[in-house]
Amino acid sequence: MRLYTRAGDKGQTALIGGKTSKDDIRVEAYGSIDETNSFVGLAVAQLNKNREPFKDLIVDLEKIQHELFDIGTELSNVSKKERPHELSEDIITYLEERMDELIDEAPALERFILPGGSEEAATLHVARTVARRTERQIVTLYQREQDLNPIPLKYMNRLSDYFFAAARVVNSRLKVSDVEYARSAKVFRGSHKKKEN
Repeated sequence: MRLYTRAGDKGQTALIGGKTSKDDIRVEAYGSIDETNSFVGLAVAQLNKNREPFKDLIVDLEKIQHELFDIGTELSNVSKKERPHELSEDIITYLEERMDELIDEAPALERFILPGGSEEAATLHVARTVARRTERQIVTLYQREQDLNPIPLKYMNRLSDYFFAAARVVNSRLKVSDVEYARSAKVFRGSHKKKEN
């Protein structure tokens, strides 16, 4: 099998049902989804070094990797043919439910924190920022083309929040404290605080 095809040597790339320039916003958007997915893979590799405390997060992250592939496929599909795998709101609901659990587990939070702590958490923070950039690119695509599935945009919006919650839990389980931004006012008053039992 050859990895190279020479088909893109003039700056064009294939979509599902068409072709476009490699610098098209659609390609930027699903390319950034691939970049997000790569950082998720790096986070999984790091968490697997000390797997026992992070089994639940590894399951989440591997599920997310498959969903990112599905979303990339959705964004690259410009044909009007029926898709073999339809995205559903269930993937968004799952992220929301998991975030609620992770927020309850993490220490109470009142101020902005610096991205980092452990290496594992730092990688999740990188994934978070790449996911945010991807979300912005999808917004640009949706402004250009109105008739698009709303789920990719909703999913990327939730996903960056999930990465934030997961990074905090990773630090907490490793007994590494988050570092508060020194000049932060109190900005979180409920959603990032532990619920009282």
